[in-house]
Amino acid sequence: MNAKQRIVRWSLIACALLAAAALAVWWLRPAPLPVEVAEVRRAPFVQSFVEEGRTRLEHRYLVAAPVGGMLHRMTLREGDPVRAGQRVAEVEPSVAALNDPAQRARLRAETDAAGEAEDAARHALQAADTALRLARSDLTRLQGMRAVVAPSALDAAAARAEEAAQRRDAAQAELAAAAQRHAAYERLLALEGRGGGQVLALTAPIDGVVIRRYQESAVPVAVGQAILEIGDPRDLEIEVQALSADAVKLRAGMRALIHEWGGAHTLEARVRRIEPGAFTKVSALGVEEQRTYVRLDFTSPYAEWAQLGDGYRVEVEFVLSEGADVLQVPSGALVRDGDRWTVFAVRGGRARAVPVQIGRRGSGATEIRAGVRAGERIVAWPDDRIVDGVRVRALPGAAATPGS
Repeated sequence: MNAKQRIVRWSLIACALLAAAALAVWWLRPAPLPVEVAEVRRAPFVQSFVEEGRTRLEHRYLVAAPVGGMLHRMTLREGDPVRAGQRVAEVEPSVAALNDPAQRARLRAETDAAGEAEDAARHALQAADTALRLARSDLTRLQGMRAVVAPSALDAAAARAEEAAQRRDAAQAELAAAAQRHAAYERLLALEGRGGGQVLALTAPIDGVVIRRYQESAVPVAVGQAILEIGDPRDLEIEVQALSADAVKLRAGMRALIHEWGGAHTLEARVRRIEPGAFTKVSALGVEEQRTYVRLDFTSPYAEWAQLGDGYRVEVEFVLSEGADVLQVPSGALVRDGDRWTVFAVRGGRARAVPVQIGRRGSGATEIRAGVRAGERIVAWPDDRIVDGVRVRALPGAAATPGS
């Protein structure tokens, strides 16, 4: 064998060994890690938080016996509608209540007090009218400056006007109730010195429905004893016990969405008031939390939530901010790396760590301000096996979307 043949022979052996080594490396290398991928995309974005709430009648009106006597049987039941001034109950005063000097003195004093309460309610209504005019004037002024006024300021002005309107309606109802009480005491005084058998009619102070019936049959009643409770179902509000750390993010006028209330569609509401004081509440896990009351008014038409009653459970999603076209990724795709956030972009079959600048956090999605572009694929749920440069394989049919 000459030198040329030996060179060719050893060259072939070397090539075979290199090929075998390459095949062994390829055969023994780690398989690509199967991962769920997500696409960076632009889409509507909502920053919000969810709390459980309860519906609540803000104003309730109690019909009580102004004098001791016999309550006649009532036909009204819970849920029955009533009109302001409608006779809802009858009390036959006892002879002692009509003729006893001490009772008569008390009745005169209570009649005078009822008259003063009516005057006070009338003044309160005048003040509420003035506050409503000022709130509406302020709202009209800001609406004329819409181009230079922040939307939050406009929302707050609208909320103040709405609250002023509700306070005015409440003051009007309070005046009607005070007038009804005063008239009842006046009628009772007119029965002084008469014998038994006289009947005192008790009337509804407002338009509404019977919320609660305290007496089920004809029974003796004492002075001041509760007979009926009446409320206006349109006066329903939502009460939420929000964490104080979340409540500081809220402002009057902010929008909220009402879920899980029993209907097929989502209702809308608006924050009216955040109570300034907090209280301690122990969670189901035994952790002490600081919470405060947040009250909201429905903005959806009454016909859409007319089936709701007092004390019903709802879920309230408070909308802190929203955008129609926001670059976002699933929140689970973000990995903390020291003092920065990263995502793992899938490039050329490998996971590449890419630093990103994040913005607002939503429900399941996070806003991205810099680092990746719309359309890029990233690892949706990276675990501790995912590092920069590791080979990955997208699971078939698995494509998470932000917010899912």
